[in-house]
Amino acid sequence: MGKFINPFTDFGFKHIFGREMDKDVLIEFLNDLFEGEHVITDLRILNNERLPETEQGRKVIFDIHCETDKGERIIIEMQNREQPNFKDRALYYLSQSVVEQGVKGTWDYKLAAVYGVFFLNFTLDEENETGGNRIASGKGEKFRKDIILADRETGQVFNPKFRQIYIELPRFNKKEEECETDFERWIYVLKHMETLERMPFKARKAIFERLERIGSMANLTPQQRAQYEAEWKMYNDYYNTIDFAEQKAMERGMKKGIEKGIEKGMAQGIEKGMEKGMEKGMEKGMEKGMEKGMEKGMKKGRDEGLKEGKRSVALNLKKMGISMEQISGATGLSLEEIEALE
Repeated sequence: MGKFINPFTDFGFKHIFGREMDKDVLIEFLNDLFEGEHVITDLRILNNERLPETEQGRKVIFDIHCETDKGERIIIEMQNREQPNFKDRALYYLSQSVVEQGVKGTWDYKLAAVYGVFFLNFTLDEENETGGNRIASGKGEKFRKDIILADRETGQVFNPKFRQIYIELPRFNKKEEECETDFERWIYVLKHMETLERMPFKARKAIFERLERIGSMANLTPQQRAQYEAEWKMYNDYYNTIDFAEQKAMERGMKKGIEKGIEKGMAQGIEKGMEKGMEKGMEKGMEKGMEKGMEKGMKKGRDEGLKEGKRSVALNLKKMGISMEQISGATGLSLEEIEALE
C-alpha cells in the first residue's frame, strides 16, 4: 500500500472530490476541466441518491452530484471496468438530472445545464466516433471526449445545456514533465497517485499541496483507514482475479491455438505441397495456419477468462453481502446473472 490513497476506489474518489468541507478541490478541478469556458466560484454537494417516482422505477446512485453557484448540475462518475451499454447508462444518469428539474403546474421548461464527467479505467469503442472537442496526449492518443448537442453538418452547438465528458485514463500516456496544462497535471496525479512518493506540481499550483494532505494515508483517521483498506482489498482482489483469469485463458488459448494451427497448417501445407511441391507447401501452410489459429485461440481464451473472472468476483462479493446493484456496477454482470450465481 502506497503513501497516498488510490483515488479510484469508491472511498478514495469520494474522499477527494465528494466532501463539502473540501469542495474547493472539486471546484479547482472543474475550473481546470472547463478552462476558457466559464469559472465556477462556488458549489454545493447534492444528495447522490435518486429514488424512483414509482415502485417499478429504478433507483439511481451517482458517485458525486453537485450544483454550481449558477445552478448548473454536474454528475461525476468513476468507472473502473467496462460495462455493457455504458454510454446508454451515462445518458440515463444525465437524463435523470434533467427530468428532476421539472416543475408541476405552469412551467416554461427553462433548464439548468447538466454535465456528466466520467472517469474511465478502460477505453470506449472506436466505432462511430464523430465530432466533439478532444485533447490529445503525448503519444497522439485522445483521452478526453466532449459530447455535445450540435448540428451534424456544421458542428454548431444546438443546445449547450447537455454535455458529456469522458476521460479515458488508459489513453493518457504523458510523463510528469510532458504535462502542459493544469488539467493534464490533474490527470497525471490521479492516474499515478497510489504509486507516487511525492506530490508533483505543488510549486506550480497550490491545490496540489492541498491534495497531498487530503490524499495522504498518514492523515486518515483509524476509521477512514479501515474503510479504505477494506475497499482497497476488494478493488485489488477484483483486478488480481481478472488478471489471473486472463493469464490462464491466454495460456489455454495459446495451447489450443498452437495445436489447431499445426493441424490446420499441416492440412493446408499438404494440399499446397501436392500442387507446388510438398516441402514448400507444408512450410507455408503451417506458418499461416499457426498464426491464424493462435490469434483466434488467444482471443477466445481471453474472452472466456474475463467472463469467468467476473463471475468469480461477483460470487465472492455476493457472499460478502454486497448488494446486487453494487456488484453489477463493479463487474458489469446483469442482476439476473448475479442472482443465478451459487
